[in-house]
Amino acid sequence: MKLDYIYHSGFAIEADGVTVIIDYYKDSSEEAYGQGIVHNQLLSRPGALYVLASHFHPDHFNREILSWKSVRPDIRYILSKDILKHRRAKAEDATYIGKGDVYVDEHIRIEAFGSTDVGISFLIDLQGIRLFHAGDLNNWHWSEESTEEEIRKAEGDYLAELKYLKQHTSAIDVAMFPVDSRIGKDYMRGAEQFVERIKTTIFAPMHFSEDYQGGNAFGPFAESKGCRFLHIDHRGQNFEI
Repeated sequence: MKLDYIYHSGFAIEADGVTVIIDYYKDSSEEAYGQGIVHNQLLSRPGALYVLASHFHPDHFNREILSWKSVRPDIRYILSKDILKHRRAKAEDATYIGKGDVYVDEHIRIEAFGSTDVGISFLIDLQGIRLFHAGDLNNWHWSEESTEEEIRKAEGDYLAELKYLKQHTSAIDVAMFPVDSRIGKDYMRGAEQFVERIKTTIFAPMHFSEDYQGGNAFGPFAESKGCRFLHIDHRGQNFEI
C-alpha cells in the first residue's frame, strides 16, 4: 500500500485494486494547473475509486472533483454533510456522512469522527490497515492572540474529540494530521496531544501549504513517541506504508 502526498491536506491511498483520494485542493504539479499525480495517474488507475472530503472549506473541498465522474463513472464520493448544507454539492452527487456515521461496502469502511472546526475527520479501514485523516480536527488556538478563556475552550473541545476517538480506537496505523505553523508558537500542540493519547505507527503532517520545514519540525517529537514520521518535501511524494 502507498500513501501519496498531493498538496496541503490532500492525500491518496493506493491499495490493491482500490484508490482513495482525500481532501483534494490542488493537484501535485506546481507548474501546470490540473496536472500531477491525480490527473496523470490516479484517475486512470484500475480498480475502485473513492473521493472523500472532510468539509466545505475550499482548501479541503474543490468542486472540480465532481467533474471527475465524466471520466470515471464508477467513482464513489463520500463527503461531509456540511458540504451539502452549504450547497457546494447536490444531494445526488455523493453519499454524505456526519459524526458517528459509517460508510461501508465490499472494499472499505469509513467512519466519521468530529472536528474542532467544521465537518468531520475520517477513520478508514482498508485491507487490514487503519488510517485516520483529521480534516480540520486540531487544537486550533493562537497563543499570541487568543485570550486565556479562548485557549482553554479550544483545548477542551479538542481533547473531548480525542477522547471520543480513543473510545473507538486505541491505535492507528497511519495518521494524517495538521502541523500548521501559521497558528503561532504552539502550533504543534495538537499533534503532540494526538500521538500522546493514541498509539500511532506512522504520522504524516499536513495543512502546512508550502511550509515544509514547519511541517517536518514535528518529526523528532513524533519519533520520540515511537512513530515513523513521513518527512514531506515535495508535492506528489509517495511512501510505502
